[in-house]
Amino acid sequence: MVGIYILIIIVLYFGVLLLISHLTSRRSDNDAFFLANRQSPWYLVAIGMIGASISGVTFISVPGVVGNIDMTYMQMVLGFIPGYLIVAYVLLPLYYKLQLTTIYGYLEQRFGQYSYKTGASFFILSRIIGSAAKLYLVVLVLQTLVFDQWNVPFPVTVACIIAMIWLYTHRSGIKTIVWTDTLQTICVVVAVILIIYQVASQLGMGTVDIFRTVVENEHSRIFVFDDWASTQNFFKQFFSGILIVIVMTGLDQDMMQKNLTIRTLKDAQKNMIFSGISFTPLNLLFMGLGVLLLVYASARGIALPEKTDEILPYIVTNYLGVPALICFTIGIIASSFANADSALTSLTTTVCVDLLGIGKRDDKASQKLRRLVHALMSIVFLFVILIIHLVGQNNVLDTIYKAASYTYGPLLGLFFYGLFTKKTPRDALVPVVCVLAPALCFVVDWYLLKYFGYKVGYEILLFNGLITVLGLWLLSLNRPLAERKNL
Repeated sequence: MVGIYILIIIVLYFGVLLLISHLTSRRSDNDAFFLANRQSPWYLVAIGMIGASISGVTFISVPGVVGNIDMTYMQMVLGFIPGYLIVAYVLLPLYYKLQLTTIYGYLEQRFGQYSYKTGASFFILSRIIGSAAKLYLVVLVLQTLVFDQWNVPFPVTVACIIAMIWLYTHRSGIKTIVWTDTLQTICVVVAVILIIYQVASQLGMGTVDIFRTVVENEHSRIFVFDDWASTQNFFKQFFSGILIVIVMTGLDQDMMQKNLTIRTLKDAQKNMIFSGISFTPLNLLFMGLGVLLLVYASARGIALPEKTDEILPYIVTNYLGVPALICFTIGIIASSFANADSALTSLTTTVCVDLLGIGKRDDKASQKLRRLVHALMSIVFLFVILIIHLVGQNNVLDTIYKAASYTYGPLLGLFFYGLFTKKTPRDALVPVVCVLAPALCFVVDWYLLKYFGYKVGYEILLFNGLITVLGLWLLSLNRPLAERKNL
């Protein structure tokens, strides 16, 4: 019976998304697909960006990790705020000044073709891995709750979910996503609030009791100042939060593509500030839910799953009843679709504009090519998710951030070097530096753990970027002045 409820919710929810797609896709062209004709209201983009950033991984993983690391994840979330301010007042003015379709066009103007293609390629790699991992976790939950009981193979479930996302995004891309992501963000926030209410009701708690229980719980610890070796140390987490926002938002075509649909720079900056501030209360909700789940499990004598990503689905489906199950289903579907649909669109945009060079041409051939690329990206998503399923992960959220530290490091170095120096490296050798930097970081990570017992956290992102900057500086030495060009 549970499976039937969830399947009905999926069908109804998908029907709403298709309706929005139909209403927004009239007279669509490449400009509408890539930039929504630069007519998006900033407040809609701001709300939608929250949903796209949260993803189903946040919905499931963040409450689950509280038992292991308490609420120390909030240290990173606090770092998001200055990160968004840097994006708003350093990067956005540059993107709007250059009137870019993709942000990696800056690298072409600053360094040249090889740097441009390298930056776009690293984004494609990073976004495929990150978004596929996020979608994988949600599909796995749906597979367990619904499709296993009907003996539907996991690959078929994945293919159906991706096909649904492709169906409502393939015509108008970002123009549709601005509206669907807004709806999906609202669904996520309402869902987590209603689940908290359901847990609290079964524990006999009111609003004041919820607040007191979370604050006084042993897992409410947020700050860690005394253990420098810990990956949860405040300074590591806080500055990692700043860097993660810069690279995973400011240097990420997926996030920036939404911003570039806003008409003016001033409105786009409003969007950034609103988004940065909103993550703090929203993540407090998720982590507060995590504390309440632990209290609930203790009060009812529930043995929790070993994998933290399974805690919330396990309690919701087995103990909280149909209302909570409906909220949970809507929440994970909304959050996962919001992340995956924008990722699929941004990947299509980057491949078309940066690698294939079709720009915003609206002839039939370019539109046909764009649709083909969109379909191929969907197929790539499918295969990457299946690979992740074979490998398996305990905590997908941690895996995504760690992978981002390696793949976004070269992007951080490229943009930093371009913005804060006037030197120009040998363009043809830039790809070599960008490949060697994360490889060297991996070796350092392994060496420190093996010989010093030091577990490197997300600070590897900063180290990665610094190695890239050093490599670019070495490539800039002894260049004839005539070969240099500055933006």
